[in-house]
Amino acid sequence: MAEAAALDPPLPGKDVKPFTPEKAKEIVMSLQQPAVFCNMVFDWPALHWNAKYLSEVLDGKTIQFRMGMKKRDTAPQFETKCSYVEATLEEFLAWTRGQPTSVSRPFSCYDSSKYWAYADYKYIAKIFENKTEIFKDIMWSDFGFPGRNGKESTLWIGSAGANTPCHLDSYGCNLVLQIQGRKRWHLFPPSNTTFLYPTRIPYEESSIFSKVNVVNPDLKHYPQFRKAQSHVVTVNPGQVLFVPRQWWHYVESIDPITVSINSWIELDADHKARVEEAITRTLVCAIKSAENPSPVDAWLNPTEVEATSHEINLQYLNGAMSAYLEYQQVTVSEDRDPSTHDTEKEASSCKRRKMQVSTKPEDYKSWTHEAGFTVVKAKKLEKIPFGVHLIPVLPQSQEASSVGAGAVESDSRDLLSENEDGHFGKLRCTGKQSVMSNDCETLADQTDSDSTANSSQMAISTNDLLDCLVNPQVINLVAGLLLERERV
Repeated sequence: MAEAAALDPPLPGKDVKPFTPEKAKEIVMSLQQPAVFCNMVFDWPALHWNAKYLSEVLDGKTIQFRMGMKKRDTAPQFETKCSYVEATLEEFLAWTRGQPTSVSRPFSCYDSSKYWAYADYKYIAKIFENKTEIFKDIMWSDFGFPGRNGKESTLWIGSAGANTPCHLDSYGCNLVLQIQGRKRWHLFPPSNTTFLYPTRIPYEESSIFSKVNVVNPDLKHYPQFRKAQSHVVTVNPGQVLFVPRQWWHYVESIDPITVSINSWIELDADHKARVEEAITRTLVCAIKSAENPSPVDAWLNPTEVEATSHEINLQYLNGAMSAYLEYQQVTVSEDRDPSTHDTEKEASSCKRRKMQVSTKPEDYKSWTHEAGFTVVKAKKLEKIPFGVHLIPVLPQSQEASSVGAGAVESDSRDLLSENEDGHFGKLRCTGKQSVMSNDCETLADQTDSDSTANSSQMAISTNDLLDCLVNPQVINLVAGLLLERERV
């Protein structure tokens, strides 16, 4: 495990940032492992965005909080299992301080010693739509993305224990600025997908959830999780965590109040990912909609308004495929003639941004263009400049990663001691796995272990079937077959 070093304030008169915007972007586009940037945002006005300040700016505006229990269950606490409260930040702060219900009324049913509250995924452009001048407090241009600010960012405010279940984001990479309090991130590489037992129930476009509670795993039902290689880091105020594309992550607030801001950066690989997401949506909606409704089976995440019709989903799929094939043609022509490269466009950071239900296939190209899918490729670095200003998040030891939450603090100073000794050049990474042979064997082992654990109840549920049909490996194969058909 690795803990990021505390933020070192710039020396007097030394207000020069460790990386230029161009260099920072090269790093972001080259990194294949999580890392923490230090001393890159010391002059950002957004560092003053603590919960008290935001309460004053919002001036009584209510926002939605997700309420969860602090108990350590072996099952993930999905959003479908939580309750929700509409409250002001002032009421939230009063509740976290244990003040009388007269000043924290919306939270009156929730004991703050037993529950946590999380205002998550709050798009700054929406909640501050009448105060657009504060967008400029966030300056992602320092990381090489000119023009990107609060308008393309998301706000997260939580109490101690507030967490996001382990999942991976289908689109883009992620830059996360910690402003108030600390958050602990448990990250797993894409190669660990099978060990994390991926599921699309609850369904949400762009999010693949894990069935495993990674901080308190049920190893009897999910034995393959023992093979997962976790990277754990505590991010402090003033630091920026980089999360590479499709890295799994579980995030938990560990201080009484936490505030963070993030921005998702679109990548070229997102073109095919949107095809895969369209296939997944089509299958999940078709099969779950055909099932008799059950009050105990909330299969749509609260972020999804409704299950879209099969016709709409096919339109979405055809539009995604057309956009991908057009992108490939443009890429080929650009490779042949570099002078045809488009100027850089900034992508929307809305991870959960979806096509409207009324979208027509021919509208898809303009929608993807507007969302910023044409992104200039930054130069790849042969060697990442790790050091006190860029700290790699290293993997835990095999023993620690297999025992869950108990090992979180066991080697918290490992990275710091390595940094003090000056060893930054290499990352301790596990060898690449053979995608076809090892993963297929693991899938078979996973199926065997699941069926053994459930030998007393042999009936296969709809969700069991979907876990196989929309498994990321299967969807990747289907997307490849469909796209190959269209190329003929």
